[in-house]
Amino acid sequence: MKKWICLLMCGLCLLSGCTVDDKAYVPTGGALVMDDGSLLGSQETEGKEEQELVMMYYPDISMNPFECTDFTNRTLFSLIYQGLFATDSNYQVTPILCGKYYVSESMKQYTFYLEKNAKFSDGTQVSIYDVYASYMAAMESPMYKGRFARVSEITVTQDGGLTVRLNTAFEDLQILMDIPIVKAEEVAADAPLGSGPYVLETLPYGKRLRRDRDWWCAGSANLVVTATNITLKEAESVNQIRDSFEFSDVGLVRSNPGSDSYADYRCDYELWDCENGEFLYLAWSANSEWYERTTFRKALTHAIDREMLVNDYYRGFAHAATLPASPQSPYYSSQLASKYGYDPEAFAEAVKKSGMTDATVRILVNKKDTLRLRVAREIKEMLEAGGVIVELMQYSGSTYQYFLRVWDYDLYIGKTQLSPNMDLSPFFTNWGSLRSGGMSDEVLAGFCQQALANRGNYYNLHEQVMEDARLVPILFSTYSVHATRGLLTGLSPSRDNVFYYSLDKDLLGSQTFDEPAPDETQPVETETMPPV
Repeated sequence: MKKWICLLMCGLCLLSGCTVDDKAYVPTGGALVMDDGSLLGSQETEGKEEQELVMMYYPDISMNPFECTDFTNRTLFSLIYQGLFATDSNYQVTPILCGKYYVSESMKQYTFYLEKNAKFSDGTQVSIYDVYASYMAAMESPMYKGRFARVSEITVTQDGGLTVRLNTAFEDLQILMDIPIVKAEEVAADAPLGSGPYVLETLPYGKRLRRDRDWWCAGSANLVVTATNITLKEAESVNQIRDSFEFSDVGLVRSNPGSDSYADYRCDYELWDCENGEFLYLAWSANSEWYERTTFRKALTHAIDREMLVNDYYRGFAHAATLPASPQSPYYSSQLASKYGYDPEAFAEAVKKSGMTDATVRILVNKKDTLRLRVAREIKEMLEAGGVIVELMQYSGSTYQYFLRVWDYDLYIGKTQLSPNMDLSPFFTNWGSLRSGGMSDEVLAGFCQQALANRGNYYNLHEQVMEDARLVPILFSTYSVHATRGLLTGLSPSRDNVFYYSLDKDLLGSQTFDEPAPDETQPVETETMPPV
């Protein structure tokens, strides 16, 4: 989602703290909407003058996409690397390196084939073995290993395809396949070669991104960056990045407003928000003495004023989520969500009906995350306004982990990064990494499996989760992308893909119904990987 800020001078920013009323956040597809409805600065992407773009990176942090978790360095990755597919800000998938793909009738086997003319930045052909090696590295990556939780084996076929076999029917595997593809022999390199429009170069005076004049996608990609070279400046801290943007020539930066180290920007700029998949929620302990008070448990969702939390604590850089999926995703039903939204009167009535008036509810929170702690204090007030007493269990480190492990709390405030297909299996399967407090449940795990097999079943899954009420969704946070005004007309950042672009093709046109040839390689030795 694009957010525009129209500021006449930096002084206005200082007065407002760079907060903007809702009228200023207008998606326009490349133009700034004035109060009278006219467009200011509307400009077609074609015919733009070449940009002079300067960005930042941390020199001591790896530029390997499988190792790097820093969002400043990862901002550059969508200019250097490509995946088989790319996903836009609304979780719609488009093929990139994938030329065609096959899905078995059972939806337990996918076979992907590369575009025949796909090349790395050094001019060498992208091979299916590069994809294979990249996926093997991704299986061990903190960024991607959770995406392979349902994968049983990966093999290469005789006709040059990559077959992915799954242990359950899976309708939307493509949304997980935007993993960067690098040269097979460089998967462990600090800065492996990619097939994107730019190549990372080390010069005597520093680093830069150089435009690949022979880029294999030239002419078909709607890329908004036109710079021949992008100068990269060394980053030292969040404050230094902000100062370089405000007072120097840095043209684009990405920040995390939900971070304790976030620094406000006090200047004129264009602003986008960019989802990161980070999910904030409340979850019950099955050991809680109040867990069996079903009426109270189901009504807890009505106590949470999510919009207030988004606006007051996340500076607007989050999406209130009544259901356990991003509201930006196709899996979210606003109609269903309306049944479980903020309703303090309904919550107060449930407290009385359940005999919970003046009962003490203990909420465990990791105090090291100060934003989460502030949110916990606000939620405490929301619950107490309904008639219960809330005790915050504020711990960090091994103490926090101990209480979480032994389920010694009533509720805890959790934070995790859900996969792009919003799979809830880590909460409800008996092998799930998010099953703390006795969250695992065979019925809910079955609904998760049905949703993976058919995206239409996400409605049923979410309804079941909300009626069960052991999980209470709160919000999905976002990153902020700041850019010099007018520099990047048409920028449309998506999750982990600030410079998102598509090619002249779509999923339907790339799907083939010709069965692949038999495999010629051995399957992956390690089977199911646990989710992160």
